[in-house]
Amino acid sequence: MSGEEEENAAELKIGDEFLKAKCLMNCEVALILEHKYEQLQQTSEDPLNQISQVFEKSLQYVKRFSRYKNPDAVRQVREVLSRYQLAEFELCVLGNLCPETAEEAMAMVPSITTKGRFQDDYAIDKMLNDLSMIKKFE
Repeated sequence: MSGEEEENAAELKIGDEFLKAKCLMNCEVALILEHKYEQLQQTSEDPLNQISQVFEKSLQYVKRFSRYKNPDAVRQVREVLSRYQLAEFELCVLGNLCPETAEEAMAMVPSITTKGRFQDDYAIDKMLNDLSMIKKFE
């Protein structure tokens, strides 16, 4: 991004390095950290000795703010959101915050209405309904 262009997440002007980056939702990070936590416990004679306080606090945080706990549900959320041609940043914000209405989604991620991806609120509501169904049957 040139020095003169101002970054603006509402317009998805977040810099090339962020547009190309792979983002993870809190629920995905929780699965990864839980797996690592289990590995550390199995490989250490004193499991508490190898786990840093930062690691534990990070794990607590992502578990607390994860909307989806079941690994299959986490996979389904990413699959559903990926169908809508969202940028990674948008996908993760929507997956983490789980807006209930199109208005909430557009307020949280104004850029979803750009580039012709969603022609009307109905399309956004359909995406949000798909997410709520995953949560309901989790």
